[in-house]
Amino acid sequence: MEKSMKMFACLAWSPCEERLLYVAEKKRLRSSAQPSSASDDADSMVFEEEDKNMYMEDWGEGLVGKTASVLCVADLSKGDVTVCPGVPPHLSPGQGLWAGDSGGVVFVGWWNEPFRLGMKFCSNRRSALFYTDLKGSCELLSSDLGSVSSPRLSPDCLWLVYLQGRAFGPHHQCFCMMLYDMQNQTSSLLVDVVRRTKEGQFAGVYDSLPPHCWSSDSEWIFFSSACENRKSVFSVERRTGRVTPMLGANAGSAEFGSVKLLTIVKDLMVICCSSPNHPPCLKVGFVSNGAHLQSEQWFHLGGAEVSENFGWQSMIIAPPPEEENHQLSGVNFGAVLLKPAGSSKSVMFPLVVFIHGGPHSHFAAEWNVNAASLTKTGFAVLMVNYRGSTGFGQDSIDSLLGNIGNQDVKDVQRAVLHVLQNNKTLDPDRVAVMGGSHGGFLACHLIGQYPEFYRACAARNPVINAATLLGTSDIVDWRYSSVGLQYSFDLLPTPQALTAMLEKSPIVHAAQIRAPVLLMLGGKDKRVSPYQGLELYKALKSRNSPVRVLWYEGDGHSLSNVETQADCFLNMALWFKQHLNVK
Repeated sequence: MEKSMKMFACLAWSPCEERLLYVAEKKRLRSSAQPSSASDDADSMVFEEEDKNMYMEDWGEGLVGKTASVLCVADLSKGDVTVCPGVPPHLSPGQGLWAGDSGGVVFVGWWNEPFRLGMKFCSNRRSALFYTDLKGSCELLSSDLGSVSSPRLSPDCLWLVYLQGRAFGPHHQCFCMMLYDMQNQTSSLLVDVVRRTKEGQFAGVYDSLPPHCWSSDSEWIFFSSACENRKSVFSVERRTGRVTPMLGANAGSAEFGSVKLLTIVKDLMVICCSSPNHPPCLKVGFVSNGAHLQSEQWFHLGGAEVSENFGWQSMIIAPPPEEENHQLSGVNFGAVLLKPAGSSKSVMFPLVVFIHGGPHSHFAAEWNVNAASLTKTGFAVLMVNYRGSTGFGQDSIDSLLGNIGNQDVKDVQRAVLHVLQNNKTLDPDRVAVMGGSHGGFLACHLIGQYPEFYRACAARNPVINAATLLGTSDIVDWRYSSVGLQYSFDLLPTPQALTAMLEKSPIVHAAQIRAPVLLMLGGKDKRVSPYQGLELYKALKSRNSPVRVLWYEGDGHSLSNVETQADCFLNMALWFKQHLNVK
């Protein structure tokens, strides 16, 4: 299930196993419809369909047509379904779970007024934690000024852990982990935001909690999260808030770049392990003696047990003094390099620079099918976690606000120069760049700001002109935040704001672009309009610069259709082989 649907999704059995809690889309009411009887109410009525020409907001990319969610309970003993009453109309509920034997439900409610913003990849939407007794009352359990997610009830039903962050600002962030006492009805801070990271240590909570994350004695919470260039598993002691690294590169007898916790049930932990050269595999092991794990007790469940024949290395890079952020200095960034097999010093490999989107996202040292496939076909691949990526502390994320198109561009270029200087088997005359969304934004910046350096570019749904994107994106708040401006729902564009957006956009460097450009665009993209890519296409065509467009009519921002993914990869690989002179 993709992340956008997980924002709302839940499917939970009641303790008696006779009722099932789930989320559905609310039936819409025609303006002329009336209740059929005095006993009907707005939650239980079945309404006629909405007028076909009426505009209805939705939650944007990946949630098109999803407007108003409702919590539903299917009673198997009675054979009926009811909508949970009492949820205020300005909230869209989701992520529900049963509150123990009380018969009530805890859920996350997202504000849908004054209008909806895109939810996918955005953990900064105003939301709070609520409790309903299913009889019509609804009680606030958390702060209602930020964002919350991932409520998880302990096995003894006495404790509720959840993640809390800011509303607006960075679209993704380092979370606080909060603990709610179900008996005393109080919340306390369990794990705070990590501002700065120390190499190899806990870097903060960035990922959702697994569906089951508690030890059987309700004393420990387990989770996985980005930690510099890796993903690792950690435990939190409920009584003290002490965070302990549990699983990183070593899980069992094999070395892995990243480990992700999938679930833990009755102290049986299921993890997914992988590396850039090792496809994912599943392992299970019991947690015993508190939060301690014995590596020899891991058992292989399934997946690949053979590594691909190429190497990789993780690196941490410090920006030079002239590229420091003067407000948030001393923040490092990372990168992961994949190199084809071959020890001959006479062999020079072309280099593909791979940039993640977001920008508040992360490349972990884990299996990435695009990077691995390019490496198997003879390219070295450099995946860059520029400042602003998750896994390096909240200061790294905050440092990018107002500095897009400059700080992130310089970080990527610095990483490229670093690996070229330290790897004599990489060919500095055959360097290409690729990325999607903000990664495409950076790829197009790089070929414009360093026109003699890059020999080819492939960009998926790139932001080309942030000023013209303002009125079409489902995350208009990020358009302002990214250039360092405060957002509010009633904010109107100004010449100054639009100028700031334009000046930070790749389109201003289009006249300098020399590298051949491949653009891959989703015709149904609600996040970055496909006409962004066409802006660059027309600018390059008018200057006789080589450019090609692939238009995927039925795809959205992620270009996630399986056939589309395959077509994109094949075209990228052939594009790079052609323009980097790879035989």
